[in-house]
Amino acid sequence: MAKERDPARDVLLVEGARIGWAASGRNGGFCDASLTHGKINGREKFPNEYDTLHRLGLENLAELEKTVTEYGIDCDFHRSSTIGVATRPYQVEMLKASSLPGVLDRDQIRAEVDSPTYLGGIVQDEGKALVDPAGLAWGLADAAERLGVRIVEDTPVTGLRRRGQHMVVDTPGGEIHTRHVALGTNAFPSLLKRNALATIPVYDYALMTEPLSAEQMAAVGWRNRQGMSDLANQFHYYRLTADNRILWGGYDAIYNFGGRVRRHHDQRPETFTKLAEHFFTTFPQLEGLSFSHRWGGAIDTCSRFCAFYGTAYSGQVAYALGYTGLGVGATRFGANVMLDLLAGTPTERTSLRLTTTRPVPFPPEPIAWAAIQATRLSLNRADDNEGRRNLWLRTLDRFGVGFDS
Repeated sequence: MAKERDPARDVLLVEGARIGWAASGRNGGFCDASLTHGKINGREKFPNEYDTLHRLGLENLAELEKTVTEYGIDCDFHRSSTIGVATRPYQVEMLKASSLPGVLDRDQIRAEVDSPTYLGGIVQDEGKALVDPAGLAWGLADAAERLGVRIVEDTPVTGLRRRGQHMVVDTPGGEIHTRHVALGTNAFPSLLKRNALATIPVYDYALMTEPLSAEQMAAVGWRNRQGMSDLANQFHYYRLTADNRILWGGYDAIYNFGGRVRRHHDQRPETFTKLAEHFFTTFPQLEGLSFSHRWGGAIDTCSRFCAFYGTAYSGQVAYALGYTGLGVGATRFGANVMLDLLAGTPTERTSLRLTTTRPVPFPPEPIAWAAIQATRLSLNRADDNEGRRNLWLRTLDRFGVGFDS
């Protein structure tokens, strides 16, 4: 995008590992237009500008789709409705009371995708897409290189400072001198002290099945290949791949003491066992189906559940982080915001409260770990108690903190 705005600009992308190796390539593949982690969160946090944010989110997703088409990126990007599934009676009652369009009863949802656990659901059509995330990341990198962007992989950035009129970016291989820096650290430690407590890394996990046979596909239905998730606080998300595998992830969201991001955290056998049990509870007709892949990774979570933005070093550095699992589409918007901020010219994007305000920071350890564990336990109890939020969750709600999904 920086090169598209100004073809003469010299752009260097520095990647700590390989393009797409972390959440960029190993997420669930749900590409949402929302910039606010959903309508409810958006209207609660930004009531006076939600309609504008909704429009900008739809425009952002359309721009991403256009980029995929124009550059011929092979990533199975396609618009698709998604279905939120009610698996408990109180969730069905909530859907009925909402008066929202697209509500399905038990027979209607099981006609779409068949599971004995489904009691109802809701179809969402606007602003939804599915994608092979690794294919998208690699395709965007290839397109950038064709435009003249230089990409350096396996080069972690270890420091950031100013020297004269330039910023100095420190790497194990030497110094990079540049006028402007756009930071995309996300779940990894921030290079700016002001953001040290603004996000925490939470580990999410997923399984991938072997390809389903024609008979297995018929047993499940899923003819319209929608993205799926359930309506619990600790929810599962799942979708079909192009070769009829099922990607099944979510439920556990694991925070490790001290917010440490480590490669060995990517594998968590107890979570994989739990996910497999939940999978076959949902689809008992697929009993015996094998899982071919399993993985995990950290996502950056902030207390308002959607990204925040800012500058440092007198406007020579811009940052965007805190996407909380909805970054596949929203990171494009974040890149535009950072480019606007670095240009120093006010735009519609940079005038929004979304981009001019920050989330409530997380407390330091050990308070953070204790608070997060209390929140996870409370969310689990709410799921088992007809959605009723206890005093701890209600207190968080009162202070405008997230933890609503």
